Amino acid sequence: MEWLSDPNADPVVNVDKLTYAGNLRSLAPLQDDPRHRFVRADIADGQAMAELLARHRPRAVVHFAAESHVDRSIDGPAAFVQTNIVGTFALLEAVRAYWSALEGEARQAFRFLHVSTDEVYGTLGPQDPKFSETTPYAPNSPYAASKAASDHLVRAWHHTYGLPTVTTNCSNNYGPCQFPEKLIPLMILRALAGEPLPVYGDGLNVRDWLFVHDHCAAVREVLARGRIGETYNVGGCNEMRNIDVVHAICDLLDELRPRAQGSYREQIRFVTDRPGHDRRYAIDAGKMAGELGWQPAETFATGLRKTVRWYLDNAEWVREVTSGEYRNWVSRHYAS
Repeated sequence: MEWLSDPNADPVVNVDKLTYAGNLRSLAPLQDDPRHRFVRADIADGQAMAELLARHRPRAVVHFAAESHVDRSIDGPAAFVQTNIVGTFALLEAVRAYWSALEGEARQAFRFLHVSTDEVYGTLGPQDPKFSETTPYAPNSPYAASKAASDHLVRAWHHTYGLPTVTTNCSNNYGPCQFPEKLIPLMILRALAGEPLPVYGDGLNVRDWLFVHDHCAAVREVLARGRIGETYNVGGCNEMRNIDVVHAICDLLDELRPRAQGSYREQIRFVTDRPGHDRRYAIDAGKMAGELGWQPAETFATGLRKTVRWYLDNAEWVREVTSGEYRNWVSRHYAS
């Protein structure tokens, strides 16, 4: 949707497997836009990817597809290996064959943009410098390991085959339409339902929060002007402790949808920390600013207010995604 908000934007073929976190209602604003085409397919299906490339002949492939929830990767890592590693390999091979057959200007202009995560860099201490593009990889969860593997595949396909790739590693995204297993929508919806707000450990784990529209703007810049073979770190410049994020959500809900009595903060409960929980992430986005002139437009305060308001205003979307399977998973996961 962000891409097609520009009336002069190129058409988009949107490929998604529609796993548990997929929701076609999120694409409702595009249903009458002839520039958008949705295809339900698995990136690990190399033949399907090759057929789509041959049919639509894109000038670029932007690879967002991933299993991305750390907790689920701990419970069931196989799906993460399949999608993030095997799927990336299959997509790279289909794209390599397609790109190899291009000629002239079409071949020169083609790009493969791989969207990854800051979690591949591991964890930081309180005084450690922020992650840069040269920080050594040290993934600590099955999710992070699978994304690190995909990054290495993309790098290898560029250096071995010459495929014109660019990689971005972003910090924690938040904003409208996010599946409510992630921290911010999880807290919003559980608060409104009068349920406990589970905070891992002591709540002092630090993340750098990036509003999703800022991330999309960064991807556009990298796709347009990023140097082939390079990596660009994309951060929100908003380091926040988890407990402070939850407090901010509660305070906004107290303002926008107050309880009958008391504050939503009263629902906070500290729960057993998850295995291998990284203590701190922080992104140095200086390369994005220096080379491409990109900086996040939203502060955490402005982005969070927009996010909370969106969930309050889109109750039907919430009802659809919080199905029985979702409720059962949350109940099992936070049972302790």
